[in-house]
Amino acid sequence: MNNSTSCLATATVCNGSSCVVPASNFNAILSVVLSTVLTILLALVMFSMGCNVEIKKFLGHIKRPWGICIGFLCQFGIMPLVGFILSVAFDILPIQAVVVLIMGCCPGGTASNILAYWVDGDMDLSVSMTTCSTLLALGMMPLCLLIYTKMWVDSGTIIIPYDNIGTSLVALVVPVSLGMFVNHKWPQKAKIILKIGSITGAVLIVLIAVVGGILYQSAWIIAPKLWIVGTIFPVAGYSLGFLLARIAGQPWNRCRTVALETGMQNTQLCSTVVQLSFSFEELNQVFTFPLIYSIFQLAFAAIFLAIYLSYKKCYGKNNEEFQESKNNETLSE
Repeated sequence: MNNSTSCLATATVCNGSSCVVPASNFNAILSVVLSTVLTILLALVMFSMGCNVEIKKFLGHIKRPWGICIGFLCQFGIMPLVGFILSVAFDILPIQAVVVLIMGCCPGGTASNILAYWVDGDMDLSVSMTTCSTLLALGMMPLCLLIYTKMWVDSGTIIIPYDNIGTSLVALVVPVSLGMFVNHKWPQKAKIILKIGSITGAVLIVLIAVVGGILYQSAWIIAPKLWIVGTIFPVAGYSLGFLLARIAGQPWNRCRTVALETGMQNTQLCSTVVQLSFSFEELNQVFTFPLIYSIFQLAFAAIFLAIYLSYKKCYGKNNEEFQESKNNETLSE
């Protein structure tokens, strides 16, 4: 009797002080449920963002893709190169360097579209850049990884989840297209949907960060060098994206858009690639890096947003004046 009481009530086998307790799959179930809910919410938010995209301007970016080309150079030129430089500079382990490069080779994340709205960016450019970078990632991710990771690992061992990229593309294009249609047919209703969706999107970004921290709290023990790399990487992306867009003569609102599209990576895709490409033992050393990057990319984006809103408030510019200035910049091109 004493032996049995020393075991947990859920134990299936007891032998003295030795008990076998069935593994809990609570986290796995919670992860699936939350992922499903967050995916649905994200689709609804992207639908609302599409309500701020004008078909004519969107097609204009496709026909004259100067802004998209700058974004392409930032996304698949600057980010992988920055990842490579940081990996070499901090002399991190080969497996850690590969994960940093995987992050740098990922396309832009949909959170950039939400933040582009809040900083009065060019939403038509933001959506077209995210769509094009996700589509081009089908070929550019393997190419960039082949170029940059060969000094550490055989690039053939890295598995690119093309189905996940395709799913991300569909999850972006379909709701945004519906939003564009609503904006074209019922512009007044689209404004109401946009206001609700922009607030929901801001809450969703925070929720995703909190959920990720809770689900993977046991994996936060990681090399200090990776924390430093995860801090510098998104800042470098934002800064270099903004700088390159400005050098290319883009107006301020597009510079802010390109900056967000460059530094804001698709961290969910990076996590999937990492899980598919490495063993369980290897994952213990690197799995948290996408989460670290996600946290700091959101943190610095929030700082960027706070600075911009403070600037607007200090100079007394209201939304109408900002919208007018953006229209003038577009016409001047």
